[in-house]
Amino acid sequence: MATDAARDTRVWTIPNALSAARLAGVPLFLWLVLGPEEDGWALVVLAVSGATDYLDGWLARKLNQTTVVGQILDPVADRLYILAVVIGLALRDVIPWWLAISLPLRDLLMWGLVPLLRTRGYTSLPVHFLGKAATFNLLYAFPLLLLGDGDDIVARLAQVFGWAFAIWGVGLYWWAGVLYAWQVYKLLSTTEPRKATAVE
Repeated sequence: MATDAARDTRVWTIPNALSAARLAGVPLFLWLVLGPEEDGWALVVLAVSGATDYLDGWLARKLNQTTVVGQILDPVADRLYILAVVIGLALRDVIPWWLAISLPLRDLLMWGLVPLLRTRGYTSLPVHFLGKAATFNLLYAFPLLLLGDGDDIVARLAQVFGWAFAIWGVGLYWWAGVLYAWQVYKLLSTTEPRKATAVE
């Protein structure tokens, strides 16, 4: 788990620059989907986002540039892309609104756990495989569902595979959330509250 101990506070690193560029693609994606409805270019933005998501993590480890800013930017970019995609697809009537609402609702519940973590001196929980698998499924599901917004055979196949990824992704997303909440509960039960330090 990440503590408040001294960590790498660099901002200007190559992985952080990639994460920032990925964040800049969020409004571009929404404009492409909701404005001119250029789905092909929107899919390109998602593909580039997926590539940089892998690349920034790999470079951070390879170049020893794992930083506090990067640990924040990377999951924030993932969540914003998921949020942007579900809003865009829901407004286009590609996915139902219950699906679009269920994902940010889970994230809101997770953010609500952060103040509890801080009482024990922690700022975040470790990212486990289940959460990564959920994000992986969702980041594949929504481009396929966008590609499936048509009537030809390719669109139909994309829709089938897209919904398969989406159903698994939503299930894993919430399952990971339950596990995070359980981890917080165990931490609160077994760790003494952090004592406040006097401000000099």
